[in-house]
Amino acid sequence: MINDWQKNQEKQDSDKQSLLTSHGILPKHIAIIMDGNGRWAIERNLPRAAGHQQGIESVRDIVKASSQLGIGYLTVYAFSMENWKRPHMEISILMSLLKQYLINEIDELDANNVRLCAIGKLNALPKPVQKILSKAIERTAKNTGLTLTLALSYSGRWDIIRAVQMIALDARRGNLSPEDINEELFSTYLLTSHMPEPDLLIRTSGEMRLSNYLLWESAYSEIYITNLLWPDFRRTDLYDALENYMNRERRYGMTSQQMNIENTKASQSQDSYLQRILSTFSPKS
Repeated sequence: MINDWQKNQEKQDSDKQSLLTSHGILPKHIAIIMDGNGRWAIERNLPRAAGHQQGIESVRDIVKASSQLGIGYLTVYAFSMENWKRPHMEISILMSLLKQYLINEIDELDANNVRLCAIGKLNALPKPVQKILSKAIERTAKNTGLTLTLALSYSGRWDIIRAVQMIALDARRGNLSPEDINEELFSTYLLTSHMPEPDLLIRTSGEMRLSNYLLWESAYSEIYITNLLWPDFRRTDLYDALENYMNRERRYGMTSQQMNIENTKASQSQDSYLQRILSTFSPKS
């Protein structure tokens, strides 16, 4: 029987989520660097594969919680280009776990309106994984809830260089001129062009680096670092990260006073727009 995430949610957890959503504005897009699977296993004298397996349980819980909260986009760093340098046996295990995750979870993801996407050099993945991933993406393409994006064989630098190459090709073909190139145009050439930039970037395991993840997109992301290893990171820890995020002030290079003025203008503009809409329904004298 497929689990309906909204109907089968515990009341205590639902109340916590309601408290969060009433506290402030949740991020539209959360990006996560899932780090520490291997260390989690080593600390318990287990094979590294056990850490990766337990890490999947964290993925399941965070995906469900994000969907229940109404988060629009969740992007997880599942496998980097640099990870191809790991021992062949560990890579095989990771690819097998990815394949099983897609097979085991697709029905539940689809039933809960999750749209699955993937970014990265996907043709580097084993052919069986590519096939299953493609089917899962196609099956959920019309879903309108949480967009879950798996970063697989991904590199932020690689994607930036790929975008530059595509822009150069379009310029050579006469489809654009150098004067057309700006941040907005450049962003449309990235693999992440279908999603907003991450508001919140979470990294587990306490490491203080981006590890070549969403380098362009994270320019103004709020970064949250936790010492927890990824297999230990669950929804209560996500809630802590969200509370931390909502207590921050995002200034985008401006001062607090400037942000207050901008927010006031935006609020006044929205009120004015609503008044105009309501006036169209008012009875005329």
